[in-house]
This record gives sequence, structure tokens and C-alpha cells, in this order.
Amino acid sequence: QVQLVESGGGLVQAGGSLRLSCAASGSIFGIVAMGWYRQAPGKPRELVATITRAESTNYADSVKGRFTISRDNVRNTVFLQMNSLKPEDTAVYYCNTKRLLYGVEYDYWGQGTQVTVSS
Repeated sequence: QVQLVESGGGLVQAGGSLRLSCAASGSIFGIVAMGWYRQAPGKPRELVATITRAESTNYADSVKGRFTISRDNVRNTVFLQMNSLKPEDTAVYYCNTKRLLYGVEYDYWGQGTQVTVSS
């Protein structure tokens, strides 16, 4: 199976920046996309950004222009550069990997990393 290890979360003041990393290991054959989701207290988990095998990207409207997702194909790692952070960005951020096998899509999740933005 695919294992995901996240790092880079922490505490930052509003307007600051953080860079999250997520490394995939294990059965990585068939991975078609990786991305980041987040869940704030009392709110459902939401998509933040995704990047496909072809490196096309998709962003939530709330982070468009502030966050940038990228990947290192050699190291099977996805990054999320977060700039101009706002208090409303405070959440647990989860790395996600989608794997396509025999026409079936599988989802894998990291353990989550806390991002806290203070005013």
C-alpha cells in the first residue's frame, strides 16, 4: 500500500508563509494525482489543491493566488507553498494520493499536520 509522511506544519503569524511536504512510499505504481486537503474545527474536510501525474493543478478558490502546489516526481513528494497566510487557513492539513489500478480509484491519506495562523 501507499504510505504518506507529512511535514512542515506549525505556527505562523498572519501574512507569513509555510511549506508543507508529503513523501509517498510503498506501492507507488499507478499514482495519478496527489494533493492537499484541510479540516478546520467544526468544519468538513475540504480540498485545498491537487496536482496530477501530468502536473496540471487545481486550487480551492479560497487559496487561489496564495498557495502553490508542486511535486518532485523522482522523490514522489508533493509540496504546498503557502503564502500570505490568514487566520482562516488554520486547520489540520492532510496529504492525499490517488492511485488507479485496473480502472479502480483508491485514496490514501497522511496523518495530518497542524497549521495555525495567528493574527
